[in-house]
Amino acid sequence: MTQKGTFVPTTAILRQDSEFHSLRPEWNDLLARSTGDVPFLRHEYLAAWWASLGGGEWPRGELCLVAGRDENDRLTGLVPLFRTESGPQAVLRWVGSSEISDYLDLIVAPGDLPAFVEAALDGLQAEAWGSLELNNVLEGSPTVPVLEAAAGRRGWSFARGRLKPCPLIRLEMGWEGYLNDLDKKQRHELRRKMRRAEAYPERLEIRHVRQAAGLEPEVERFLSLMARDAAKAAFLTDAMRDYFHRLARAAAEGRWLDLVFLEFGGRAAAAYFNFDYGNRIWVYNSGFDPEFLTLSPGWVLMGSVIELAAREGKEAVDLLRGEEPYKVHLGGVPRYVERLRVTRSG
Repeated sequence: MTQKGTFVPTTAILRQDSEFHSLRPEWNDLLARSTGDVPFLRHEYLAAWWASLGGGEWPRGELCLVAGRDENDRLTGLVPLFRTESGPQAVLRWVGSSEISDYLDLIVAPGDLPAFVEAALDGLQAEAWGSLELNNVLEGSPTVPVLEAAAGRRGWSFARGRLKPCPLIRLEMGWEGYLNDLDKKQRHELRRKMRRAEAYPERLEIRHVRQAAGLEPEVERFLSLMARDAAKAAFLTDAMRDYFHRLARAAAEGRWLDLVFLEFGGRAAAAYFNFDYGNRIWVYNSGFDPEFLTLSPGWVLMGSVIELAAREGKEAVDLLRGEEPYKVHLGGVPRYVERLRVTRSG
């Protein structure tokens, strides 16, 4: 399907965990050169996800990872896929799908994208599947038009639909510029809440946990805060707790963990499980103690996270998927992720 004269990468379908894990150095090097370098596509992130199939989101999974290489055997593209069903109507999904991985995509350098998509679909031709369901692709990803065109050339159907907003706070103008861009009412509220928390009789402390040493009790402390919310308590199954521990270790070892606590007199009032990656902060999950509700600990801690990010010269704070009102009140500009579906005919 590739135009004459264009290099066609060779592809292989990897099915063994050992093959997946052996790719780590090449994988992350390719991601750094790819169209979308996000923490959810790091090898260590997806390895933590795969170890528990998303904290138990999927009952079973069979790896179907497409890897492309050039004439020098250099890794040029990855389609991290798995299947949970068998037979010709099986669905192939991203490794990482779909509830706890905010952004997913192909991993390929921009110049290699068209040729790699063609080669990857050719490589998948002999596999038993009926559709590709690819959730959480950020709108504007160059993958979308290339995949749509490649599917059309094969007579396959292609559909896309918007899923959830992913508000982004941009910080190019620094902390004061960020505050000035906020709605006047929200700017006043944020400042008022941060001042009130600072005046609380028990000493306020913002504490960042970034190192692997002594990490396990800190993660447990965070999970305990999460579990103070009934919906999150139900979400935190044993498999999900194990996933959070694996992810925290992987992120700490990769030096992109930022587990941050708001404490009053040593008591944790709120916490965010963040990633410090690619010159921005990614706000992955949160936990709060309702005993401190009158002090608005979530707002106070988020304000502190944004302020520190701005003062460190970060370009943005990514609030990830979700429609919570605070994300807009704090200046998050909505973007969206999409679901792509390719259905094979015949």
